[in-house]
Amino acid sequence: MELSIECQKREAGAKPRALRREGLLPAVLYGHNGAESISLTVNGREAERLVKSASVNNTLVNVDIPELPWKGKALLREVQTHPWKSQLYHISFFSIASQDTIEVVVPMNYQGIPQGVKDEGATLDILVSELAISCEPDSIPETLDVDVSALGVGENLHISDLKLPAGLSVVTDTDKTLVTIFARRAAETDSAETGAETTVITEV
Repeated sequence: MELSIECQKREAGAKPRALRREGLLPAVLYGHNGAESISLTVNGREAERLVKSASVNNTLVNVDIPELPWKGKALLREVQTHPWKSQLYHISFFSIASQDTIEVVVPMNYQGIPQGVKDEGATLDILVSELAISCEPDSIPETLDVDVSALGVGENLHISDLKLPAGLSVVTDTDKTLVTIFARRAAETDSAETGAETTVITEV
């Protein structure tokens, strides 16, 4: 699905609170011309619809600014909300027009049942659910699919173990553990089989 939004250039000195009362949301576009940025406003309802359909640092949006005029694809880079009201406060776009590569965050999709889980009743512990990568703007993957079916009890899968498609590279610590397979403790196994509650007492 292709997402689009129209923005207006924000007047100098415009107060964010006053804009929100008028149904407008402060926004900014950067990356279109070096370090230069443009202060914008977006219709509040249109912004809410966009944020519901897009993912931060993953979704490309067609941004149109008729007043400048400027139009192009941009990454939804940041979404700021009120601490407890879940009300949108500000959104940021990053133009990809002049970028050879961009950094995005992609969900991990772990596939298969690990051997240690299937054969030995172990537990799969997922430590990383999304990963920051670098790729070409037109090659953003929806997910990173990883087969974990060969993992046995006590085995881990690290970022360095990933075989990424051509053109993709990780922009974080490659020693980080993605998933681990650990054996269930005897007390947990007995509790699961008998339905009895297990209380763990920790000395302080």
